[in-house]
Amino acid sequence: MRTLISIVAIVVGLTPAPASAAPLPEGSADHTAGSQILKHEGSQFWKTETALSPPTENQVPGMDVSSHQGDVDWQSSWDKGARFAYVKATEGTSYRNPRFTQQYNGSYYIGMIRGAYHFALPDRSDGATQANFFVDNGGGWSPDGKTLPPAMDMEYNPYGETCYNMDQAAMTAWVKSFSDTVFARTRRHPTIYTSTSWWNRCVGDSVKFGDNNPLWVAHYAHKLGPLPMGFDFHTIWQWQAAGLFPGDQNLFNGEFAQLQRIASS
Repeated sequence: MRTLISIVAIVVGLTPAPASAAPLPEGSADHTAGSQILKHEGSQFWKTETALSPPTENQVPGMDVSSHQGDVDWQSSWDKGARFAYVKATEGTSYRNPRFTQQYNGSYYIGMIRGAYHFALPDRSDGATQANFFVDNGGGWSPDGKTLPPAMDMEYNPYGETCYNMDQAAMTAWVKSFSDTVFARTRRHPTIYTSTSWWNRCVGDSVKFGDNNPLWVAHYAHKLGPLPMGFDFHTIWQWQAAGLFPGDQNLFNGEFAQLQRIASS
């Protein structure tokens, strides 16, 4: 019966549906900053709005990319106004972005302030283990005025249960372990990338991470909305999942001189 359905589908020009919608593997477009947030929370933008020029008043436009974008034309993004970038470096404890060197170094050489991020899989290993893997494979930092704090991407589980089958206490401990390890290795507290909905559900407010960790918050709308528990302000807003630059569209909350200071100390 399945063979007959497949033959009919081919004859009429259709693609047979898979027997089951298995999660995409590590490193896929399904495992990038905001991929799961977009899937679960959606966007308030119409498709015709994705080419909007970013608002620049008291904000600096930027972008984030992964291997899904391939070799990025950094000159084109610079000419269009992007001044900073986050590049996916690692995921879990085994995936390394094969395009990382072109993306991380290319953004630097064109003049952007850039940083690396790690897609966390908290149910695979402890926070310290993933933090060490990240720092060893691109998640370092240097006080050169061109490197953003390393970032940890905390979002919906691409493989199953939203909070990775962890309660808030366990997830909070995981985040703290990752953060403390990155700080011990780099002397910078990592930026936390997340959405308000996911964070409030899976982490909560038992620790005020905003006292030390910059916030990179995802919310695809014309206005930002409420921040996650434990944060009083945001540093970066991922405001569109697609747009003028390759990858996601971001806005730094401040002037370029402030962005330079974050990259310097």
